[in-house]
Amino acid sequence: MAGQINIVDYLEAGLKGASIRQATIANNIANLGTPGYRRVAVQFEKNLAKAMAEGKAVDIGELTRQVMSPKDTPVDANGNDVTLEMEIGEMVKNTGMQKTYLRLLARTYRKIESAMTLR
Repeated sequence: MAGQINIVDYLEAGLKGASIRQATIANNIANLGTPGYRRVAVQFEKNLAKAMAEGKAVDIGELTRQVMSPKDTPVDANGNDVTLEMEIGEMVKNTGMQKTYLRLLARTYRKIESAMTLR
């Protein structure tokens, strides 16, 4: 049972991180024409993987601190580095991850429910 609880915690943390990422992507798109705006990104997978490898709980608050400005993309004449194509690509990829976390979480809950019903 403890293993199932840990996986639920990890899946919920992944879902929270993907949700934060979705919001940052939407913010990037909203600032597409803002002079001097630099895109932001969320990098939480390394911390999630590290927590899982060490068998530790994931600090949800730490996920929100993983929002950063990569500053590795070219800027336009206005000093803005947001491109709609890149953000849409990131959104599609992130939506796939969100769906994966949700499906795994639903499957885990079904297994827990099934185990409780058998008793």
